Parts: sequence; C-alpha cells; structure tokens
Amino acid sequence: MAEFVMVAALLLFVAMGVFQLGLALYVRNTLISAASEGARYGARADALPTDGVTRTQALITSSLSASFAQDVRAARSVTASGVRVVEVRVIAPLPVIGPIGPSGALTVSGRAFSEEQVVSGASR
Repeated sequence: MAEFVMVAALLLFVAMGVFQLGLALYVRNTLISAASEGARYGARADALPTDGVTRTQALITSSLSASFAQDVRAARSVTASGVRVVEVRVIAPLPVIGPIGPSGALTVSGRAFSEEQVVSGASR
C-alpha cells in the first residue's frame, strides 16, 4: 500500500511537469505566431508598425489572455544588407504554475519585410 502511494505521487508529479512544459511551449508558439502575424500586418505599404502592435495584441488576447499582451512593441529597422523590416517584440510572463508565472521572462519576436523598400543606385 505504501509503495503504491509513493509511486502514484511520483507519477502524478512527472505528469504535471510534462503538462506544464506543454503549456509553456503552447504559449511560446502562440506568441511567436501572433508576433509574426502582427509584423506582417505592420509591414504593409499602407500601415504603420503601431498597426502591427494592435493586431498582435488582438491575436494574443483572443488566443490566450490579455495578461500576455501587456508589453508589445514594434519598430522599423534596416538590416546590414539594406533591407527594411518591421519587428514586433512581445514580452510576456512564462507560465510556471498553470498560467501564472514571472512577468517578463518570455521574450519572442516576429519580423517581416517592409513593402516600402528603398532602391538605392537604381534610376526609375
């Protein structure tokens, strides 16, 4: 009887750990997907990076919770090869015990090529 209780407790602990790892990976993948979609939305020719932030926050809120969409930032940048990109960065809590965890522990980003590219050295 005592062995059953000890083994059952150990198996329950391992199962809950695997479940929590799966939840953390699900949250991370969902945030990456939302950030990438927001970057694509903000990289359109008629959009601003702030439009990508709004889109990312809406996707995160509808998929997870508004607590994961508190810190979303977007910026335009130029790569070393001269390509303009829009990057959306999401800083969210990492779920450690259920959906609760330390805030700011998970940082993901999504990038997209801007539709407004500057062609240098070419005449049109």
